[in-house]
Amino acid sequence: MEVVRAARPEVSDLQEKLEACEEQLGSLEVASDLRRMQRVLERQERLLRRFTELGGPGFEGEARGYLRSLGIDDTDFERPMRDLSGGQRKLAVLASCLAGRPDVLLLDEPEAHLDAGRRELLEAIVRAFEGAVVVVSHDRYMLDETVEEIAELEDGRITIWPGNYSAYSVARELKLKRQQQLYVAQQKEIARLEEAIRRFKLWASMVVNERHIKQARNKQRQIDRMDKVERPVLERRKIGLDLRGRIRGGRKVIELNRVGMAFDNDPVLIDVDLTVERGERLGIVGPNGAGKSVLAKLLAGILVQTEGERRAGPSIEIGYLAQNDEPPPGASPLGLVRDAKPIYEGDAVKLLGRFLFRYEQVRDPVTALSGGERTRLQLLLIMLKEPNCLVLDEPTNHLDLDSLEILEAELERFPGTVIFVSHDRYFLDRIADGIVEIRDGEVYRHTGGYSDWRFAASQHASS
Repeated sequence: MEVVRAARPEVSDLQEKLEACEEQLGSLEVASDLRRMQRVLERQERLLRRFTELGGPGFEGEARGYLRSLGIDDTDFERPMRDLSGGQRKLAVLASCLAGRPDVLLLDEPEAHLDAGRRELLEAIVRAFEGAVVVVSHDRYMLDETVEEIAELEDGRITIWPGNYSAYSVARELKLKRQQQLYVAQQKEIARLEEAIRRFKLWASMVVNERHIKQARNKQRQIDRMDKVERPVLERRKIGLDLRGRIRGGRKVIELNRVGMAFDNDPVLIDVDLTVERGERLGIVGPNGAGKSVLAKLLAGILVQTEGERRAGPSIEIGYLAQNDEPPPGASPLGLVRDAKPIYEGDAVKLLGRFLFRYEQVRDPVTALSGGERTRLQLLLIMLKEPNCLVLDEPTNHLDLDSLEILEAELERFPGTVIFVSHDRYFLDRIADGIVEIRDGEVYRHTGGYSDWRFAASQHASS
């Protein structure tokens, strides 16, 4: 609540001044001096009038309403920010922005750390906001549901595209194809004119004729006066991800039998039965704090269950991508790549270059890398391991859209098994053929992608 209250400092300031007036009116000194009491009462009246104009009497309820509309429980209102999850902190800051009654909302990756349900709440708030909204986001669902224009920043230039993300994606591709056609046609015309210039110059060198020299100059002027069509960049530089399993693996990949997981006697997962078979694509979903990362670590063998049994097939090799990886102290990208696969230093540098690392970065500490760079490095290390089962915890976090599309394409063609935790609804719909939902410590399995699961959940709720 303190963060939201701080959004309207003028209201808090007036409230403090009104409380000071009340204290003065209750003192013996003021009570015994009628003139002084009159002055304090007049000041209190002015302050109260201004406090009412600013909506002070209802501000506390308004602030609580913003927090509730964003899915924050009443019990969390007075908790310190440091005790809240990353998603809850982001929502509290957004509530603070709304409480300030701005004309423009500037949202930088607002979906980060939010589960799917809260992302839908966020979209509803953005749609209902009466002012202007500028969003920086990689969430394609959000960009489709909330925006009317896309501002594309590339090579230091901004291009405005009408419509949502899907409209932008189609329009951009069509524009590039049209630009390619114009570029090719213009290059053919330039080549024809240059050939004519060479021919006229050759004739002028053989026979002294001013007409040939003038014609050569005219052709050159035609080229110089052309509005040159820039060569379109049809393929942006993208990561060289190539996922393949070294061996095929058995039919039964991982099995959890009556598995439980607790931390300090606090149960997170209860009596989980789950079988994963070869070739499946399972998306793990659930609210923040439900235990999605814990289940992923159990499936990957990173954590050992407190109850029940976990079995993995004898020929199953797992590649695990952590949501918050913790590299060894002082580790560099170059060192980690050479540890993962014994190759020459030059070959390792080339591999890192394929994953968009600059030469000067390869020896820097991994801790100095951005979130997206660390995710790309983890994907490279998994690729080198050649596992037949992937367990990915929030793989889309921090990745740009081009890298996301490459990852999606590689997962679609990957012959092995994919299990992933994600709040990216577009990613869930495209990759998952089954949904594993965690709710109140229990695991429920559903067939189909995210939209199928949401539809089934809404039908169940309405019935």
